[in-house]
Amino acid sequence: MTSGKLFERIENSTSLDFGDVFSKSFELFKKVWVQGFVHLLISLLVMLPLFFAMYIPLFAIIGIDGFEQNYNGHDDFPKEELSIGLMILFIILVIVITMIAAALQFAITAHFYRVCKQVDHGLPGTSSYFMFLKGKYIGKVFTIAIASFGIALLAALLCYLPIFYVMVPLQLLGVMFAFNPDVNTSDLIKASFKLGNKIWLVAFGLILISSILSQLVGTLLCFVGIFLTASFVHMPVYHMYKDTIGFEDDGTEKDPTLFVK
Repeated sequence: MTSGKLFERIENSTSLDFGDVFSKSFELFKKVWVQGFVHLLISLLVMLPLFFAMYIPLFAIIGIDGFEQNYNGHDDFPKEELSIGLMILFIILVIVITMIAAALQFAITAHFYRVCKQVDHGLPGTSSYFMFLKGKYIGKVFTIAIASFGIALLAALLCYLPIFYVMVPLQLLGVMFAFNPDVNTSDLIKASFKLGNKIWLVAFGLILISSILSQLVGTLLCFVGIFLTASFVHMPVYHMYKDTIGFEDDGTEKDPTLFVK
C-alpha cells in the first residue's frame, strides 16, 4: 500500500465499536495464543544475552574494587577514574542495548501481527519469525525503534502526562509497519498519529482493558500464565487496523525476501 492510499483509507475510515472489537479480539486470541507465546519466548531468548552484556561494566567495577584492596598498599591506583569511565560505558551500553532490544521486539511483534492476519483469513503460515530483521527492512526497524524511543522520552519529559496520548499511536505503529513495510518511516509515524487521533478514546480504552485483563488472568494462572496471556494486548490493535484501514494485495504477502519455505 502506498503512503497516499494509506492516508486516504485513514481519512475515510469509520468509527470503531468498542464491544465489537473486543469480542473479535477475544475470538482471535483463542486461535493464536500459542503463536503469541512462541513469539514471546523468541523475544526473551533473543534479548537475554543483550541484558547480560549490559552488566559487564558493573562486573568490571566490582573486580577493580577487589583488585584495589589487594594493591599492596599503594595509593596511586586510579580506581576513581576507572570507575567513572566504566559507569559512562555502562550508561552508553544501556542506551545502545535498549535500542537493540526495542528493535528486536518491534520486528518480532510485527511478524506476530502478520500471523494474526494469516490465522484470521485462513492463510497458510509460512513466514519467518525474523522476516523484518533482514534485507531492506532491518534498517527501517531500527530507525522506527529509535524514533519511538525518542517520542516516548519526549512525552515523559513533558510532565509525563503526554505519554498517555502517544501510547496509542506508538501501539499502532507496529501494526502499521507490519502491513505496510515499504512505506517510509516518517509516513508510517504520521499515519499512526493520524489514525491514533481519530480513534484515540476507543483505542486507549481497548489497550488499557486488554492490558489489565492479560495481566490479571495471567496472575491468576500462578503468574506463569502471564506468558500465555501477554499477546492478548495485540489483538485489539490488530482489529483496529483491520476495521479502519483494512488490507489489500500489495505484493508483500508473496515477497520471497519475507518468507521461508
